[in-house]
Amino acid sequence: MKIYTKTGDEGSTSLLGGTLVPKNDSRIEAYGAIDELNSWIGLLSAQNLNQHDKDILLHIQDRLMLLSSHVSDEKNTLQNLSMLEEKDVTMLEQEMDHFNSFLTTLKSFIVPRGDQAVASCHLARSVCRRAERRLVPIIKERKELVIAMKFLNRLSDYLFMLSRKIGQEHDIKEITWKPKF
Repeated sequence: MKIYTKTGDEGSTSLLGGTLVPKNDSRIEAYGAIDELNSWIGLLSAQNLNQHDKDILLHIQDRLMLLSSHVSDEKNTLQNLSMLEEKDVTMLEQEMDHFNSFLTTLKSFIVPRGDQAVASCHLARSVCRRAERRLVPIIKERKELVIAMKFLNRLSDYLFMLSRKIGQEHDIKEITWKPKF
């Protein structure tokens, strides 16, 4: 099977189900942002992290691939494929609750920087926020994807908290933002 189809040469691509749509279709924008997020998380997981964090990130990547499949599925052909569930959201919340047990409370914004792992968390977090925004028009038509919005919202929070946890583990000082008026 050839990887290239040439259908994209004129600005079109097909959804799962075969319908040709412009590459800036809201569904393409949504799963493109989710794909980018997944790639950033892949880069993050290649950093100096403990095995537990790598396992959680791999689970998140699996959930993002599942979400991308459902977003691109125009004819509901994947109805036998599982969907994100409340337990996926709960898992992220439990991880963040654990982080909260040892991280200091923030009283101001922090500047998104640090070593490669911390900076990768911040990049993934900001792309996650974009994926969340791109999903908004999709869930108006696909109510079963509402859980995905909740998952992405928690995921961006998790990535922020993970950046702080990794920073603490790597002995990286957080720089708080002090606005200059």
